[in-house]
This record gives sequence, structure tokens and C-alpha cells, in this order.
Amino acid sequence: MSRSRVRRGELPPPQETIEKLEKMVEDGNYYPAQQIYKSSSARYIAVQKYSEALDILQAGALIQLKHGQKSVKWQLDPLIYCVPLISRTLISRLVMALELNLIPVSNCKVTCGAELAVLFVETLAKGKLPYSEETLDHLRKIYQGFPKIPLPQNSGDDDDDDMQKLSEALMAAKLRVESCSSFLKAAIRWSAEFGAPKNGSPQLHDMLAEYLYSESPEPDMTKVSSHFVHGSDPKKFASTLVNFMGTCYPGEDDAAIARAVLLYLSQGNLRDANYLMDELKKQLESKQLDFPCSDLTQFIEYLLRTLERDAFPLLKILRQKYKSSIDREPLFDEMKLQRSFMECGAEVAYKAYLAIFSR
Repeated sequence: MSRSRVRRGELPPPQETIEKLEKMVEDGNYYPAQQIYKSSSARYIAVQKYSEALDILQAGALIQLKHGQKSVKWQLDPLIYCVPLISRTLISRLVMALELNLIPVSNCKVTCGAELAVLFVETLAKGKLPYSEETLDHLRKIYQGFPKIPLPQNSGDDDDDDMQKLSEALMAAKLRVESCSSFLKAAIRWSAEFGAPKNGSPQLHDMLAEYLYSESPEPDMTKVSSHFVHGSDPKKFASTLVNFMGTCYPGEDDAAIARAVLLYLSQGNLRDANYLMDELKKQLESKQLDFPCSDLTQFIEYLLRTLERDAFPLLKILRQKYKSSIDREPLFDEMKLQRSFMECGAEVAYKAYLAIFSR
């Protein structure tokens, strides 16, 4: 034999396992490889060799996700048995898809990759490994492996084949988004516990916001905005809002802007709330587009100026003048802004909260 046999009970070098499993995946043996990725990493975890387990799980996640990027015809496949217990919602949708004969081979590989990605995060937690730039780089690399596949455009001809393909693509996109979201949400929870800011790594929030917006068939802008606000890239947030304003229904653009500003204020972040407004106007101007002018956006602009200047007497006027616009957006009533205004402008800002949001 060209390679000495590993002694009984001794774990092989992780690179040896990685190379063997990579060949299995390349040969199309996705499900057997998935099980070995999981069992091999578990053996390393059992003896507290977390670094080796992480190497195996990252390699497995990346290669399964890589093969999920490829275009594969829709069919039932034994790979469905590698579906992870990421969430009840995900499982129920996969079962429904199976019944409808809509599970693509490629999507199963994405799901397998997501399972290994979640196990990667769970291993970080088991090993009590601290949040660091190096670990963030590993998480970012896995995130970048998740597919980004444009949805097919509806031709409008009501052709049965086109409608079927569109329906299948929408279901696949939703499952991809849920898979990536499960991974990133787990990573955010881990980061918050092991050294990142209390709301979790801002960079991970940015990744989740970006994927939710770019890959969801119908992005939930409240969720997208919430993650951007906990992130570190208000310029990217502004670009996303500009893009959304070009595709949304009339009347949704000003609400999206107001929501974004108030979410920043709810975190006590007056600086980025102002930056977002300035960047929005700058990007819209560069595209020769108009900033939406409505009572709601006027109210938000006056609110920001008032908080900056501690101009309390103006707050009651704002509350009266823009009451109908404030009442239009449920978020304004539901958000608990007392703490955030205290952070933004101390006592006068707290009075702003009372004057504007109290009944």
C-alpha cells in the first residue's frame, strides 16, 4: 500500500477526508458524501478537535453549494433524504414540493450545503470559539457559495410551460433564501454570544440583508431594513432602497424611507439615519430621479432636523400637522422609541418621543 493504514482509533488527517469526499461529490455521490461529512466532523468534535471539524464542514458546505449552482433538470432524486432539520417551515415546503414533483437536484445540493453550513456554526458554539476577523472570513466564504440565480422573466403569454418553469423557479428561490437565512441567523446568534456587538456581527447582518433582498421573489423590506440597520453599510442600504423604489408599487417608496430612518433611530443611531437620507438623495440625483416628496418624507426630514437642534416646540406642530401620515404606518405606533431617542438627544429627544408617538 502506498499509504500506511491509520492506526485503529486514530483519526485521519482532515485533508485526507476532504479530498476523498470531494471526489465522491464530483462523481455524483452527493448523499453518501453528505453523511460522511457529518459523521467525520462529529468524530473530531467528540475529541474536541474543533479546527479539524470546521475544515471538513466548510469544505463540504462549499462543494455542495458549488454543485447547487449548476443548472440541473427538475426531477425527484434520492438526495432529498439529506434535507436537514433547519426549520419546520423549510421541511414542510420540501415535503409539499416532493408531492408536487418539484424538487430539483440542484436545490437538494443547496440544502445539503446549508445543513453543513449550519453545523459549521454549531461547531463554533460547541468549541466556544470567539468571534474574530478570521472566523468572519470563513463565514463570508460560505455565504458567497450560496447560489444567486436570476428568476426567469414572465413572457406574459400564459404559456403552460413558461408558467410551470416560473412556478418551479419561485419555489426553488424561496428554499434557497430560507437555507441561507438559517445559516446566517445561526451565525449572527453565535457572534452575539462570543464577542461581536450585542445584536450580532454587523457584517453578517449586511450579508443577510443583501441575500434577502436580491434573492427573495418578493422581498420583505421590513426584514431587509432591519438587518441593514444592524449592519455596517448604510451606503449599500441606500442603494437597495433606490433599487426598491424603482420596482415598488406607488406609495411604498416613502414608507420604506420612513421605516428605514425610524429603525435607525430605534437603535439610537441618529448619525446613520441622517447619512442614509443624504445618500439616498445623492444616488437618486446621480440617476436623475426625484426624491419622493410626500407628507411622510417631509415629516421624517423635519423630525431629523428637530432631533439635531433640540427644537422641542416644533414637535407638537409636527405631531398635529402630519398626524394622518404618522397614523398611516403601523410601525410608528409599534416601535418603542423611548430608549433610542434618549440616546440620540437625551432629555429633549425623549420629549420628542412623547410629543410625537404618545396618544
